[in-house]
Amino acid sequence: MKQNFFFLIVAIILTSCNQSTEQNQNIITSDIKNFWEAYDKIISTKDSVLQYKYLDSLYFQRGTIGLQGIRQARNYTAQEYINVIKNYPKFLNSVRNNTLKADFYREEIKQGLNEIKKLYPETRPNKIYFTIGALRTGGTYLDSLALIGSEMAFTDTNTIASEFPETVRNGRQTYFNQNPIDDVVFLAIQEFVHTQQKPFVHNLLSYCLHEGVGDFVSYTALKIDPNLPAIDYGKKNESVREKFETEMFYINNQNKWLWGDAPNEFGIRDLGYYIGYQICENYYNHAEDKKEAIKTMIELDYENEFQIEDFIQKANFFSASLDELYQDFERRRPTVLGIKEFKNSSKNVNPNIKQITVEFSSPLNGHNTGVDFGDLGKDAFPKNTINGRFWSEDNTAWTIPVDLEPNKTYQLYITNNFRTQEDIPLKPYLIEFKTENK
Repeated sequence: MKQNFFFLIVAIILTSCNQSTEQNQNIITSDIKNFWEAYDKIISTKDSVLQYKYLDSLYFQRGTIGLQGIRQARNYTAQEYINVIKNYPKFLNSVRNNTLKADFYREEIKQGLNEIKKLYPETRPNKIYFTIGALRTGGTYLDSLALIGSEMAFTDTNTIASEFPETVRNGRQTYFNQNPIDDVVFLAIQEFVHTQQKPFVHNLLSYCLHEGVGDFVSYTALKIDPNLPAIDYGKKNESVREKFETEMFYINNQNKWLWGDAPNEFGIRDLGYYIGYQICENYYNHAEDKKEAIKTMIELDYENEFQIEDFIQKANFFSASLDELYQDFERRRPTVLGIKEFKNSSKNVNPNIKQITVEFSSPLNGHNTGVDFGDLGKDAFPKNTINGRFWSEDNTAWTIPVDLEPNKTYQLYITNNFRTQEDIPLKPYLIEFKTENK
């Protein structure tokens, strides 16, 4: 009996050790130590050839798949790393000790991963890699890899920003003053959740939903309240939702809502995180089966419009359906009224015409333009020069010089990159015509 009891205890210990080892293998920090070894050698010489050699042999070649992943995700080059080491020594030395604390967060991260598993039993055992990047992300992901840029993620109020260019110095200092190191566990869990999700599609609502799921599931698993300024501000200001409803179908305005410092009327960056988070929170609160709600969020197929529309409808966040909001957007879009020199689709255009003037229904912003080939391809696009293109004085017309041949069909596709001062994109317009046989 005692012998059986002994074997039972051993089995329990071994199982516990195996589980602990498995979790430790999912949180990998070796790139941090490797970087600082390379760093010390790099700053010991002014020989640039040796500097690149040390970076490659001591950091890149010894690096994990996570280091490869973050370099690929952010297109980090060896030159960028060397530039950071040369230009920001005070910054690097002020964050160094913090990055070396990564292992201290293992237990909290492991607990968070266990909570994710409880919420979503289908969780895949993807890995979290703590690396050192080149100052362009605190955290990201690539396929199954959760990637932490520790030189950014472990900053705090003691991190030195004085070496950064004036254009970004204040933004960096504001970021450091928020003590990002306090959110390392959340960041690791959030990027891990992203590795469980399906890829987003390239529109603003999809981006916001994808980020919102990562945030909501992570906050729920860790049982903490959101501390992102954007979420706090959005909850207190309904005008954020109202503004998003009018802009969600715009193009090229991602940096106004996510991942950038483009100015907006609220003075708060990343408000798209609030949009996505609040949609998820609403959906979760309305759901009877909470675990099934988490599963739905994580498994959202962003390419399935019906699934996304159903999710949005059940969240009851927007003031109208997506279809109604889109129709309102379409009504507000400027259009092409026509062409000054001839009627579109004409079959007898004079080949001696030297310019085509496109007239719009309302003034545009006077600088964003976009012309492309039509279905007939490059051969049907008229010869032209960029230098000869110009706007009318009131920005209601745009002219492109052309060199036409007789008896030929031409196409110019006026794209939605044309836009108003408020960034409302133009409805695309295909110009097609045939010249006379002269």
